[in-house]
Amino acid sequence: MSQLRDVDPTDGRNETETERLDRNWNEILQELRVTQTGTQILTGFLLTLAFQPRFLDLDPFQVDVYLVLVGLAAISTALGLGPVSLHRALFRKKAKREIVKLADRLLETTLICVGLLITGVVLLIFDVVVSRGAAITAGVVTAVLLLLVWVALPAANHPKRRRDEDASRDES
Repeated sequence: MSQLRDVDPTDGRNETETERLDRNWNEILQELRVTQTGTQILTGFLLTLAFQPRFLDLDPFQVDVYLVLVGLAAISTALGLGPVSLHRALFRKKAKREIVKLADRLLETTLICVGLLITGVVLLIFDVVVSRGAAITAGVVTAVLLLLVWVALPAANHPKRRRDEDASRDES
């Protein structure tokens, strides 16, 4: 009977562990769709650059940055497709918990790579169009913005942290 009870009775949901795993898997798939679309756009952009006439004007630093970005794009794509391959390999093998756990880790790693990719693309574009100094500034600003939105904002709004803050406010 305990399997029919809510996995976390304090979260307001009445679902079994299997239902929770199915919901988590569906949420991961939605996040992967968004990530993959952005990664595909950046990868397509990067792959067309090498065939542009102005590509020959890039200095060695810009070519190195470009090649690192193509590598990051390939890694991001591979990691983003990892959960699909994982699901195919473990489908119908009673491994949903493992699939969700590993897919979550792959998605987190994908986001790190995509963050580096976005930052690098901004760096490269500013370096080619404006200057190296502007590129470094734009790259740092982009990295800080991503850290704020992707790391600091969720951490500051974590439900446990909010409950702790509400409790300490109530005590004063």
